Amino acid sequence: MHPVVASLIILALISVGEIISLKSRERIPMLLIVMLGLLILFQTNIVPESIIEASTFTVVGAVLQPAILVHMGTLIPVSVMKKQYKAVLITALGLVFSVTTILIVVPLFFDYGTAVAGAGPITGGLIAYLVTEEALQAAGLTSLVAIPIIILSIQGLVGMPLTSLLLHRYGLKIRRHMDEGTYQAAATTEENGIEESEKKMLIPEKYLNSNFILLFMIFIGGAISVGLDSLTGINYSLYGLVIGIFGSYIGFYPKNALERANGFTVAMVGLIVIVLSGLVGLSFSDILSIFPAVIAIIIIGTIGLSIGGYIGAKIFKWDPLKGISVALTAMYGFPGDYLISKEISRSIGRDKEESEKILNDILTPMLIGGFTSVTVGSVVIASLLVKTL
Repeated sequence: MHPVVASLIILALISVGEIISLKSRERIPMLLIVMLGLLILFQTNIVPESIIEASTFTVVGAVLQPAILVHMGTLIPVSVMKKQYKAVLITALGLVFSVTTILIVVPLFFDYGTAVAGAGPITGGLIAYLVTEEALQAAGLTSLVAIPIIILSIQGLVGMPLTSLLLHRYGLKIRRHMDEGTYQAAATTEENGIEESEKKMLIPEKYLNSNFILLFMIFIGGAISVGLDSLTGINYSLYGLVIGIFGSYIGFYPKNALERANGFTVAMVGLIVIVLSGLVGLSFSDILSIFPAVIAIIIIGTIGLSIGGYIGAKIFKWDPLKGISVALTAMYGFPGDYLISKEISRSIGRDKEESEKILNDILTPMLIGGFTSVTVGSVVIASLLVKTL
């Protein structure tokens, strides 16, 4: 199959998945639609399994993966993390409890490899899956590769409705406190630093406006992370994150570096295709055989996140409904956390002023929770866990 035709078919599937996801207000994950669509095409022999390799997007994803990790490190300014440290720590507690619960309970029914296969992806996104999948392949546990991809595809179907339910109850509490005159308004997103102004950069702006120069700078960080991986044996994903965070902090990298270089979309397509490559050679019967393990991991992981969020809320004197919701963002991240916050504030607020107060209360910690888990926490967890295989 010609690479252009193969790429066209894959992009068509991704576009259909994106349309359905947008129509459902992100409740149906794009990746789930793409995964099911590609499986059907494979099983019916409409397209050959060689389409993944023919598209050459796997090469693009492999080359740009270190760059994406550096980019992820630039997403959250350190100043915002400091101001929202409670949301960060509550999310971290949720991740720790989730992973610990999975590692303790799942091996009682399946095995340790199965627990590791699911623990990383359930606490985050694509990068955690890729780190886990690479380690499973290296360890010869190819039969477990389908577990993280399925978890990655369906965990949002559990996390988003549960978060909506909890935040709806929390929003009603806020409204009741408003009626009683006991509500203390939360800081706005600007006051929390989400909309902070650009800091002074080490590199002159005219050079940062060049996509070529900026992409070169990002690849410097990616190359260093890969080099350090070879020297130390510690996964380059951790180094990439640290380089991105530190580079952004000192003003070497601008915020959203890869997006600013106009390379993020192609990089994400490459990563999605790498994820889809895990479906090659997989049948529906294979998926059914591991589905009990997938369901167990999602249920146990969700319980762990909720326990961690509850304990964190108690420690920092938050309402548990809010604390658990922030921890659950690990299961879907952005834009689900943003859309849920907007929907809750709009549906519960009886006027514009009430809606804005509710939104200011929940939006920033939800965004920080999602960023913390998906961009940093899950990558760290997956990178550490795969070393135990």
